[in-house]
Amino acid sequence: MNLSNAEEQLMNLIWEKGKAFMKDILESYPEPKPANTTVATLLKRLQEKGAIGFELYGNSREYFPLVEKSDYFSKKVNVMIKDFFNDSPAQFASFFAKETALNTHELEALKNIIEEQLKSQKP
Repeated sequence: MNLSNAEEQLMNLIWEKGKAFMKDILESYPEPKPANTTVATLLKRLQEKGAIGFELYGNSREYFPLVEKSDYFSKKVNVMIKDFFNDSPAQFASFFAKETALNTHELEALKNIIEEQLKSQKP
């Protein structure tokens, strides 16, 4: 599933809330807030893409995610690694470590994560 920037922004609001009515979603947007019709269009597109569902309460719809945030971004990162780093997670990790200006504490934390993953993969 490929989402536009506007659709991702809306999904982030829905992921954050878990469930939300249109008025709650509109209130969550930073200023300048988009028009109601814009949000309604984005919600319809997200439904068509299978990203969200809704429960109907009278005339009101309560929206909820059908896709986990971690699953969506995991797939997105994997596509980025494939498209920009020759399908090499090592090239991506090298770029990330060098180009994101991580401090010593953050690099140590990243090292610990990698070491834990290595331990968990050993038989």
